[in-house]
Amino acid sequence: MTIDPSSASSTPCDASRRTVLKAGAAALAMPWLGTRAADALAQEQWPTRPVHVVVPFSAGGAADTSARTVGERVGAILGQNLVIENRTGGNAVVAALAVLGAPRDGYTVIWDAANQLTNPLLIKGLKFDYEESFVPVTMAVRVPQVLAVRQDFPAKTLKEFVEYAKSRPGRISCGTPPAGAMGHLAMAYFQQMAGIELMHTPYRGGADAARDLMGGQIDSGLITMSTARGAAETGKIRILGLTSLQRSPSFPDVPTIAEQGYPGYDMDDWFGFFAPAGTPEIAVRRLYEATAQAAKDPKLIAAIAPSSAVLVANSPEEFKAWLAKQRQILAKLIRDANISIS
Repeated sequence: MTIDPSSASSTPCDASRRTVLKAGAAALAMPWLGTRAADALAQEQWPTRPVHVVVPFSAGGAADTSARTVGERVGAILGQNLVIENRTGGNAVVAALAVLGAPRDGYTVIWDAANQLTNPLLIKGLKFDYEESFVPVTMAVRVPQVLAVRQDFPAKTLKEFVEYAKSRPGRISCGTPPAGAMGHLAMAYFQQMAGIELMHTPYRGGADAARDLMGGQIDSGLITMSTARGAAETGKIRILGLTSLQRSPSFPDVPTIAEQGYPGYDMDDWFGFFAPAGTPEIAVRRLYEATAQAAKDPKLIAAIAPSSAVLVANSPEEFKAWLAKQRQILAKLIRDANISIS
């Protein structure tokens, strides 16, 4: 009788032999296939450990507070902590270099602001290109600014302020946080659009400008709404206009500068996530998606309300397009107004 080998039952010895052969073939493939598969799996499961968020500003300020408030909720959604690390110095360049020097694996990102756009224009000899070195993830929050005047200033409206300033070119003082920051840029942009000349008075921070505005040492100030809020609510200063395109839920009765005859005026301060170029796309996308989900959380909305910040969480594509437009505006503004940080 002839037995067909194909119909014969496998013995335990045969099964063991096949197992060994398959294992051997897999082992031979591992040096080039296994590493790539492991990397792909690690990316697919991102994040599997805490994510470090480098903040270029000091602890306790608007950038740090918003990073910690938003980061806590985003971390909960991702299932991993977002560890906030303050790295100040060099007009935010120290923090940028720290992030660019870290592995491009999605576990080190930066919570940055307008200096992503202005540093290339204000700092000579930068050793990297912001636009090419960083990937926009999402603008997490906008921080509205306001044009405010001292309590006894003659002008009661923005229109009256412009008319008064035109009659006294260079004599109306306007305080802002440091030279080259968004308050200074917002002031310069408004001067251009309104055709007025103000006397710029730079301060180390917005709180210092607000203090002197309340004390009457300066006529006006362009500072964040969070800084101006307490003084405005007690009547110690008067807010004439908001730098946002839309009115703020915190001050719904305060008109925007744009709606008062300056369409397109949009000069809020803002903060958002950026990743170093080369970061896995899945990490960028998941960080954005977690931020977008967090922005809808009533608890986060309530937690951030006292600062007057507005949650945004736009997509990487939307953020990139907005940055490109803003980059053009600020480049022309800095050039035309001859703004420097020296």
